[in-house]
Amino acid sequence: MRVDQDVLADPARLAGVERSRRLLPTRLMVMDDVARLAARLLDAPMATIALAGRDQEFLAGAYGLPPAWGATRQLPLDRSLGQYVVSAGHVLGSADMATAGDPDLRDHVLARRYGVRAFLGVPAYDAHDRAVGALTVLDTVARHWDDRDTATLTAIEHLLRPVADCVPVPVTVAGLNSAALLDSMQHAFIAVDPAGMIVGFNRAAEELLGFTRGEVCGRHLSASMLPGYDGQPIDAALDRLFTAAPRRPVVRQLSLRHRDGHRLLTEAAMTVVDGAAGALACVFITDLTRQKLAEDRADHSAGFLAALLDSLSVGVLACDETGRIVLMNRPMRELHDLPDTTKSFDGYPASVEGMLRDSRQRPLPWQQSPLMRALRGEEVRDFDITVEPPDRRSRTFAVNAQPIVGGDGQRRGAVAVTHEVTAMRRVEQFRSCHLHVEAALQSAGSVSEAAPAVLEVVGTTLGWPAAELFLINDATGELRAVGHWSASGEDATDFFNHIPVRGQGATGRVWQTGRPVWIAEIADLTIRGTAFERTRAEICLRQGVHTVLAVPVRDSGHLLGVLTCYAGAAENDEDVLTVLLDGVAAQIGIYVALRRAEGLGRQLARAQDDFISLVGHELRTPLASIAAHVGMLADESEELSGDSRSMIETVLRNTAELQGIVTTLLDLAGLDSGHLPLTIETLDLADTVASAVAAAAGSDGAARAGVRFRADAPAGVRIEGDDQRLRQVLDCLLSNAVTYSPAGGEVLVRLRSDAEMVELAITDDGIGTPAEERERVFDRFYRGSNVRHQGTHGSGLGLSLVRTIVQLHGGVVSLHDHQPRGTTVVVQLPYHHDAARTAAPA
Repeated sequence: MRVDQDVLADPARLAGVERSRRLLPTRLMVMDDVARLAARLLDAPMATIALAGRDQEFLAGAYGLPPAWGATRQLPLDRSLGQYVVSAGHVLGSADMATAGDPDLRDHVLARRYGVRAFLGVPAYDAHDRAVGALTVLDTVARHWDDRDTATLTAIEHLLRPVADCVPVPVTVAGLNSAALLDSMQHAFIAVDPAGMIVGFNRAAEELLGFTRGEVCGRHLSASMLPGYDGQPIDAALDRLFTAAPRRPVVRQLSLRHRDGHRLLTEAAMTVVDGAAGALACVFITDLTRQKLAEDRADHSAGFLAALLDSLSVGVLACDETGRIVLMNRPMRELHDLPDTTKSFDGYPASVEGMLRDSRQRPLPWQQSPLMRALRGEEVRDFDITVEPPDRRSRTFAVNAQPIVGGDGQRRGAVAVTHEVTAMRRVEQFRSCHLHVEAALQSAGSVSEAAPAVLEVVGTTLGWPAAELFLINDATGELRAVGHWSASGEDATDFFNHIPVRGQGATGRVWQTGRPVWIAEIADLTIRGTAFERTRAEICLRQGVHTVLAVPVRDSGHLLGVLTCYAGAAENDEDVLTVLLDGVAAQIGIYVALRRAEGLGRQLARAQDDFISLVGHELRTPLASIAAHVGMLADESEELSGDSRSMIETVLRNTAELQGIVTTLLDLAGLDSGHLPLTIETLDLADTVASAVAAAAGSDGAARAGVRFRADAPAGVRIEGDDQRLRQVLDCLLSNAVTYSPAGGEVLVRLRSDAEMVELAITDDGIGTPAEERERVFDRFYRGSNVRHQGTHGSGLGLSLVRTIVQLHGGVVSLHDHQPRGTTVVVQLPYHHDAARTAAPA
């Protein structure tokens, strides 16, 4: 990019700059507002309307400039980007000045001092199509300028085209005897006698109308210029003029024909004076063609601006310096049901009084609204206002407002821009709603107890007057209400606690389909609904309900119930509200499922306890009798045959296994209930380990399988515990290690201790346990799938007893994989026993 000094120093251009400096402040549009419009349409933070003089740049309009930059309206040209645009004479811009190939751009003062990275500018022209300045938008981040940006900026520049110089209406000049004096005048002059004959025609008139003095003088006006005067004959107008003989100028608009045939719109200042030949009409003519063109352009600009504002999705509201509303675009008019033909907004402040609320839902007086605060000089950003029109839904808007300041620094009014954020704010409110719903559910003992609090949170968040929760009865399959809430506090029996009909009404349709149901206007059901729906709709309308939203309450796809909410005004945010209520319904569904699972768990626990009690008490005595008699038979089995002795040994062995199972069950029941307390004493766990390992190594099972034992248990590991119960733990774990080890396998027992606890690890190289089953093997009667498939006998109670004993000691037990094969069981025990902390496990 380069600066063409010849272009900048052109005298005609500089004259145009000075003329534009005088004319721009007189425009109907405030230049700062045009700069703001350009910045917002191109999504840029800054914009300038600058006139480029010989040595300085004059800011006719600016938006978003740092105070240190835009404090003065006259800047040296080294801060100007417009000089490049004026020099080029066409649209010019840079996507990233920091990486530009031109060092003048990379090191430009605006980039170094104010962080400007990108700009786009179009030349601004005067009435003679001379580039006198530039309209430029600037950004602090690198960006690509596309054809749409260029077209938008060019369209806005057309709003700046200045009106041609206006020449004041001259007063009547007395003494018109000197032709030289008339020819020296800048205004066109015609003198006409009472018969309409032209007797005077100066040089300016020749230039304006194209006729020479010789072509028109002595001829009637209608023979050359064909003047048009409100569609009336010119002779009648002249008669009235000479009859009135005004001595002060009478100003009228006339249409005159140019010599080449086109017509000119002019302004004529007419007086009657006495000349040597009698009375003459002296007419001074000003060409209004350019002014009319400028007015048409201004009307077009105003229409463009109005169309632009009406096309925005945001509402725009502006007032003058007195606070009177002077502009309201279509979104704002639609918000208040005002027709597009509305011309006066004087009654607007009074009409919204009582309808406005702040972010805390407190009434907001008009004088405290963002627009009025901006009129007092304040700049307001992201101020939330809720509008509550009568009989319509409330809507929330984020409002930005700022004062409008003229070029002279005087406050000319204020403007406010509103953007609807109703859905966004509802989403934000529902984040808090979910937390309150969770708290209400956790603090309640049942769904019925939690329902009123949950429904109140939902209704309050929505701003709706009522809500109801229905659940399906597992036994009957019917849908019944378990709770409701009303903002009025009234318990209308005909409105609440109704019995839903499957497939009818909002609640019944969700019950049938399992999908959300939205009824935008409940009154529609009074016409096209079923008999039940018509009756229900009439009840809702009497309660002031207009919109109904019902969503399913589920758990893993299983329908548990329906959440139904009622709105007091017609709503239209169906998708957002459905998603938000689905989230609450999901919370309720999880809670209901957990409550039902807890109830089922308690039933299963009672059934299990009943079974253990039955086995422990009802089978123990018969088994003892069987064992005694079989023992006596075994003592005398030498007199029996080989088959009989084998049968007796089998019965004796199985009876012992049954007695072991019964004993384990009774131990579990007694330990869980607390009827078998631990006998706590200080013991050396290494001694207990050594004794248990010795017993396991000498057992028949270890001998038959050839299982070897290796112990690493240093002496002096003293803890507080029940030696007998800990020996049970060791015996069970070592027995399992022998049972599941291969022939010739090895079992490693390792005892370790640190500052906090003791760790016992028993490792075998047997069949191992699937990773997904390592927690379940501690459940009663559960046996691993690989064990069951191999046909290994067992009750599934040993590890349950181990976990119970370890937990009663305040410890934990867990299973781990041992590579390349086998299992490691780890038991961790504290040094000291805390009875308060080691209650019986559930």
